[in-house]
Amino acid sequence: MQPENLVILIFLSTYILFVLIPSKRTFVAVGSSVILTFICINKFQTSPLYGIDFNVINIFIGTLLVSNLIVESGIAEYIAEKIVLKTKNVKWTILLLCIVTGFLSMFLENVATLVIVSPIAIQITKKLNLNPAKILFALAISSNIQGTATLVGDPPSMLLAGATGMNFIDFFFYKNKPSIFFAVELGAVSSFFVLYYIFSKEKYEDLKIQLVAKIKSWIPFYILCLKILTLIFVSIIISHYKKLNFLTIAGMICLFYGLVSLVVKKFVLKTSFLEGIKELDWETVFFLSGVFVLVKSIEISGLVEKLGTGLIKIVGSDKFVVYTLFTIFAILISGFVDNVPFFLTMIPVARVISANIGVPLELLLFGLLVGTTLGGNITPTGAQANIVSWGMLKKLGYKSTFIDFVKLGLPFTIAAVLPAFLFVWFIWK
Repeated sequence: MQPENLVILIFLSTYILFVLIPSKRTFVAVGSSVILTFICINKFQTSPLYGIDFNVINIFIGTLLVSNLIVESGIAEYIAEKIVLKTKNVKWTILLLCIVTGFLSMFLENVATLVIVSPIAIQITKKLNLNPAKILFALAISSNIQGTATLVGDPPSMLLAGATGMNFIDFFFYKNKPSIFFAVELGAVSSFFVLYYIFSKEKYEDLKIQLVAKIKSWIPFYILCLKILTLIFVSIIISHYKKLNFLTIAGMICLFYGLVSLVVKKFVLKTSFLEGIKELDWETVFFLSGVFVLVKSIEISGLVEKLGTGLIKIVGSDKFVVYTLFTIFAILISGFVDNVPFFLTMIPVARVISANIGVPLELLLFGLLVGTTLGGNITPTGAQANIVSWGMLKKLGYKSTFIDFVKLGLPFTIAAVLPAFLFVWFIWK
């Protein structure tokens, strides 16, 4: 078998296994990357290990460490409970929890945000004797959509920054135009009305809840604020010095605040360094690294170039058609495949198409980001937060089917994607 064909066979098999056994995705990604590294070194005399973007990995690790500190401090849970106490109507309590989840996920990792807010939702459902499925799913998809709005909210946003050199400010205004933040917020507002309609149909009893969350320290909140302010300040400085790489510096900043978080956990929250390191989501770190190697392997083999030129022959050179099909394809695939490997795979394909037919690269990448991250809300396997919410239900002893999630996720996704899709087209065409 030709080495190119062997690479594509392993690559496709890996993605199929991601769908069939998502719980083993890290093992599959790392195993496939080892095999592909051996093939590329022997057949193409190039190692795909150079494809690992350690800047993105550093941002991810630093963000996770700060997220874990926020969770343990009890700050976010306390704020969520305060909202519950101030809200007399259960429907609005649920909707406001979704808003809080979305806001937090702009700056914290999506799964960490879900872990913070979900205990409040579960407590509410227990008091009202309700099945928590619909509420937990609403929190999961709320975290997914808003996580895309900033550089530090979600891995695909970090990957976008790595591919384009975008800094923290660029997610708000890029090349003097409104950027991805505003597209996401339009989608968030539109999809909120879907949640409002769904929960308006439910009849809830009056809710009485006691405040149980206790804040161990406000220091984690100050660390999060300082981290965000530092990223904004560095973004502004670097915009005047184009030779500096923001992603490299951002990775160092996030790691620095991550290490500060470990020190705070040790001396303020009385948790050992080892415990703090153990709590880190090492599975996702290794998964990301493995996927970087997978994508670099198909680049080395020349398959990305062939795929890009092949797509051009199929879809033609009309900008709107290319952009639309790119976004729709992203929505459909990311509904079933984890959005991180898919997004990373499509970045070099977008580069090839942009270079060959003159479609702005930002248009394709922003459309890809919208389709990938918002489209991942269709099914319970499309995003990590969705999988976690499904797992929570199982632990609580509640049964929930694939279709139960789709009934909520599909209308939410349509409402979120459409305005974001149109916004990106009119601004970046």
